[in-house]
Amino acid sequence: MSSKKKVRVALRKNRGHRARDNDLTRAFLDGETEARAGTRNDDVEDAALNERVRAKGELSRHRTIMQAEPTTASEARDEPDDDASQSRSIDLSACLAGRVVRVHGLISSVVTADGRSFACRTRRLLKSLSIDARNVIAPGDRVWIRPEPGGGGEAVVERVEPRRGVITRGYRNHKHIIAANIDQVLIVSAFAEPGLKPALIDRYLISAESGGVRPVVVFNKADLVDVGPFQWVVGLYAQLGYETIATSARDGRGLGRIRELLASGTTALSGQSGVGKSSLLNAVEPGLGLRVREVSDWTFKGKHTTTTAELIRLESGGEVIDTPGLRQFELWGLERTEIPGMFVEFRPYLRLCRFPDCTHTHEIGCGVKDAVRLGQIHLARYESYLKLYHQKEVKGS
Repeated sequence: MSSKKKVRVALRKNRGHRARDNDLTRAFLDGETEARAGTRNDDVEDAALNERVRAKGELSRHRTIMQAEPTTASEARDEPDDDASQSRSIDLSACLAGRVVRVHGLISSVVTADGRSFACRTRRLLKSLSIDARNVIAPGDRVWIRPEPGGGGEAVVERVEPRRGVITRGYRNHKHIIAANIDQVLIVSAFAEPGLKPALIDRYLISAESGGVRPVVVFNKADLVDVGPFQWVVGLYAQLGYETIATSARDGRGLGRIRELLASGTTALSGQSGVGKSSLLNAVEPGLGLRVREVSDWTFKGKHTTTTAELIRLESGGEVIDTPGLRQFELWGLERTEIPGMFVEFRPYLRLCRFPDCTHTHEIGCGVKDAVRLGQIHLARYESYLKLYHQKEVKGS
């Protein structure tokens, strides 16, 4: 059983400093005037007694909490190091364990083991402790909730269990957790409407590897194009060791393999808007009835039909998280020096570089650049790396 210890944790800086009493200077000056006139202002003399000495800056943004201390090596390994709220000690006897199936604004829908559904708000302390996170609760999270008195189906999320298998991105300098506790992610792209974006696929692959998730690259809307001219990009990712599937919700191409993948574990579907994620799920399990829309005739981009991620239990026994379409995907939590190792085909050539701190951008005697020149690394993947590297340089990572 885990022991408990007191820890000092930093809080999110989401509150302003307490305002001082107004007009102290004016009252003091008025007191000086009265003093010259031979009168006495008791309010001015006592004003200092109303001032409170408070910590300023970083000293006021910490709090002591009780934390459950891991007792095994596996618990210590799984414990997240970026969110102290995950291991906050609570009275479990008064709480229920559940799974987050949907997050909509400030309310999270949680389903408990006995099938009951609760509309949950999040404990303020959890929000304060999540300094770097855009969202405290994510679809797929395993949580402990405390039902509100009265039995109205409302509860409070008291603790989030340590996550495994996450897909994250950067969003306005915060970490956005797209899905948690998943086994694999189907990175859905489209041959047309809106069209392939290999650089976006590369970012998803890096996020999946850093989050401990198995990626599968899905090329949808195969019925709209002649697939022949696109074989190079499908073959590129297949040769790198990733499973690739060409699919079509309209003619049923590739749906058998998608159905097999979704039948076990928890899977997330993610990709840019308009690539047909919801259409694929409707084709695999028609009873879902997920909303779908055509891409915009003006911008040829998706219209964000799916607006919030949702965990869905399939009749096949698996679980799937249908996520909203994304138009940008910024990597989170990676230093520039880590990016080359995230490209699997770079790894054999990294040790061949002349300089140990080689950035693989301009140096002489670079093993990666030599491999690109000899055709052993595809130029499109190298250009994707350069774009990521220079974006990280601009952001000062």
